[in-house]
Amino acid sequence: MKASHGRILTSHAGSLPRPDDLVEANRIRESGGAFDAERWQQQLRSAVQDVVRRQRDIGIDIPGDGEYGKAMGHRVNYRAWWSYSFQRLGGLELGRQGLYDMPAHRSQQDLVILTSFADRRDRLRFAAAYADPDSGVSTGPRAALWPVCVGPLTYTGQAAIAADIANVKAGMAAAGVEEGFMTSIAPGSASRIANTYYKSDEEFLWACADAMREEYKAIVDAGLILQLDDPAIAENWDMVNPEPTVEAYRKFSMVRVDALNHAIKGLPEDRIRFHLCWGSWHGPHTTDIPMRDIVDVMLAVKSGAYSFEAGNVRHEHEWRVWQDVRLPEGKLILPGVVSHATNVVEHPELVAERIARFASAVGRERVIASTDCGLGGRVHPQIAWAKLESLVEGARLATRQFSR
Repeated sequence: MKASHGRILTSHAGSLPRPDDLVEANRIRESGGAFDAERWQQQLRSAVQDVVRRQRDIGIDIPGDGEYGKAMGHRVNYRAWWSYSFQRLGGLELGRQGLYDMPAHRSQQDLVILTSFADRRDRLRFAAAYADPDSGVSTGPRAALWPVCVGPLTYTGQAAIAADIANVKAGMAAAGVEEGFMTSIAPGSASRIANTYYKSDEEFLWACADAMREEYKAIVDAGLILQLDDPAIAENWDMVNPEPTVEAYRKFSMVRVDALNHAIKGLPEDRIRFHLCWGSWHGPHTTDIPMRDIVDVMLAVKSGAYSFEAGNVRHEHEWRVWQDVRLPEGKLILPGVVSHATNVVEHPELVAERIARFASAVGRERVIASTDCGLGGRVHPQIAWAKLESLVEGARLATRQFSR
C-alpha cells in the first residue's frame, strides 16, 4: 500500500456518482424489462473506465471503481454498499419486512444488547425532523422488503466479483494507474439482517465471515487494495436503546472485530484498509459514539490502514484523539477531509488545515487524504466531483506546507 513519502496522497471512501445512462440500464435490469446482458456488461466496463480516468485526471492517487458494479436502483440508493451482498450470498430469501420494520436483535445475551434500525436514539430524539419531508433530514431510501437468512450461508458472487475486478483493472490499465482499491462489506455489517436458520446472531455473524472471505481474497489476489466497509462498529451504538455502557458496547463490538479478523486471516495486512463511519445518513447524529471510545476497537482490526469520518461537523474536533493514541508502527490513516454531509464545497485551505492536523499528530507520510464516506448518492454529482478537486488541491497545499 502506497504511503505519502514524497507528497500527501489522496483517495476516497468508495461510492461515486453513477452516470444517468448506467442508472437507467440498471433500473431496467432490476425491473425485469427487456435487457441485453452483454450490452450491460460493456456499458458497465466503459463507465468504470471513465470514472477511473476522471479520478486520475483530477489527481486522485488511489482510485476505485466508484462501486459501479454494486446494485443500484437509482442515483440516491446509497445502501448499495450493503445491499449488493444480498445477490452474492446463498441461503437468503426475500422476507416480509422492511429495514425499519425488523425487530430488535439480541446479540451477546450476557450483555442484553438489542439493536434495531427503527429504534435509533437519534431518530427518536428528533422524531419531528425525521418525519418532516422538507427538513433535509433523511436516512435514505428504504427497501420495501429485506432478506432473511433461511439456510446455510454460502458465497455465490464469484462471477460478479470477477467482473468487478476485471472492469476496474481494465480502467486502471487504460488510465495508467498503478494502485487502486475495491470495497467489500465486513461481516459485522453484512449480518445485520434477519436470520431464522442459525441458532444465534453470533453464529450467523461468523457464517458471514466465512462466506465473505472468498470475496476479500479475490480482491487481494487480484492485486487491488481491499477496503472493508463496516459502519456497524460505530453505528450500532445509536441502535442500542437504552444507551449501554461504553464497556458493554466495546465488548459487543469486539465480537464483530474478531469475526472480521477471522475472515481476513492470512491475507496481507498492507493490502487491506478498514472504513469506519457513523452511518452517514443526513441527520443530527447527536447520539454518535465518540471516536475516543472506539478508536482502539478500530485499531484491533488487522489492516494496514484505517479510514474514518473527520470532516463533518459532528466529528471534526476528534482529530485530537491522535495526539493521545499511538498509531501502530507501519499503519496508515485515511481521515475524511471533505464531507458528504454538506453541499458546501470545502475550501482547499481548510482541507489543507485538516490534513495538517493529522500529519502533525501521526506523521505526514502516514496520512492519505480522503473523504468522510462515499459521495455517490449523498450530494449532487457536480458537487461530489468539486469536493474531490478541493481534496486534491488541499493535499497539494498541505504538502507544500510540510516541505518548507
